[in-house]
Amino acid sequence: MHKRIEEIYWLRAYGCVAVFLFHLLDHVNQRVDNLATDLMRLPLVLGTPIFLFISVFVFAMRYGKAVPPGFLAQRVKYVMLPYLVYGFIYSTAEWVQLYMAGEPVGFAANALEYFVFAGWHGYFLIIAMQFYIAYWLFTRWQLWRFNPVPWLWVSCWVSMTYWGVAYWLGVALPGYLLWVAPLGWIYLFFLALVLVRYYPFDSGAQAPLRPLWMQYLSWPLWLVVLVCLLVAASVAGWLQFSSKEVWVIPLFMLSTLVAMRYLKDITAPRWVRYINQYSFGIYLAHPMFFAITDALVMPLALPITVYVLLLIVMGATGSILLNKMANTTKAGAMMFGKRLKV
Repeated sequence: MHKRIEEIYWLRAYGCVAVFLFHLLDHVNQRVDNLATDLMRLPLVLGTPIFLFISVFVFAMRYGKAVPPGFLAQRVKYVMLPYLVYGFIYSTAEWVQLYMAGEPVGFAANALEYFVFAGWHGYFLIIAMQFYIAYWLFTRWQLWRFNPVPWLWVSCWVSMTYWGVAYWLGVALPGYLLWVAPLGWIYLFFLALVLVRYYPFDSGAQAPLRPLWMQYLSWPLWLVVLVCLLVAASVAGWLQFSSKEVWVIPLFMLSTLVAMRYLKDITAPRWVRYINQYSFGIYLAHPMFFAITDALVMPLALPITVYVLLLIVMGATGSILLNKMANTTKAGAMMFGKRLKV
């Protein structure tokens, strides 16, 4: 990478916090579920797409036209091994919970749901691995020779059509297989390539002049208009809130263009870099600590504000401490999520 890209620190921190709070709202909704909690989800649906976008953007900036030897092997070690470790933890915990609740299921069948059908929040890792393979092929086949802009518009249409048709037809696949299919996320891959192509980094080579559409869509006005429309649709009860919705694609496109324009060269403060360091560990571990908190407070009739504060403290602190301990060894980092260098 030519230099530190401050925008990425901001985006990764936002994505981490967004995923954390989105899952926290799942617990809050068991006590409070109204329009206010729905509206809180609007900015949080961008969490998972941000992580996927960053993965391609960073590699494209760092490696350009060729990836180093062992690129895919490194990704398997540090992405798929945590998928297996945390998948085993979460699947075993659910198996025990169902047994204790008098609804026993077979251990193998339950594990199959997690590992093969990606039926837990780690499905993100399967999508990321597909992106890594796609970028490896992108460099190997020298596809950087082609302008990615037309492919960005095609991919947006493909992703929007995929989610729209799947939900319209009521497609139901085992686990999260519908979600891990790359068609629903391919727009993120090409958006990253387009933004790298026109990124004004400091180097001897001048970045190409940004197209007019990119300049216009990075004006905050368009994002404000879209958010107002989404709020109105939320009030009318027309929206479902997840990162796997048709309307998330234009929201993410506009949000990213605005962020990359206005956050450029704004130095990320220490707390943003701190979140970056532990973002992978927080993403993987926080639902485990939410569940532990629920088990501890279940007999208590706590006010909702106290309950939320406990979830935040336990989820964040537990995830960070676990990641700190895991990263004292190389094997621990591979199994529980490598701490990022910032």
